[in-house]
Amino acid sequence: MTPLLFDSFALLRFLQKEPGSEKVRDLLKEAAVGRNPCLLNVINFGEVLYTTQRRFGAESRMQVFIALQQMGLVLLPCPENLVYRAAELKAVYAMSYADTFAVASAMEHKACLVTCDPEFRQVEHLVKIEWV
Repeated sequence: MTPLLFDSFALLRFLQKEPGSEKVRDLLKEAAVGRNPCLLNVINFGEVLYTTQRRFGAESRMQVFIALQQMGLVLLPCPENLVYRAAELKAVYAMSYADTFAVASAMEHKACLVTCDPEFRQVEHLVKIEWV
């Protein structure tokens, strides 16, 4: 089984029922029946929360917090070695710092990165990507 690591962009698409949300839903359903572990870096979890609050308010942020907790995603910590790897990626690639944590986590866990963010095209040679 290849773990699936979700970036914030894919989860926000799913939560807001935007194009691509159906594919994210299907991947999460597979995880629920034990086919693939679903991972989320704590930095990207924070990104989903602050983006939700900015767009929809604090009450929506709390609803998303609860929903993500119930989805069965494994929340990955951010140890020092991950910070170093993310910093190295940020120094080389023109992508957001939060996105480098998704890439670093996917590399560390040999996971397939689930995203719809075109910023990740530049790192397709580093990690497998499931485009939604």
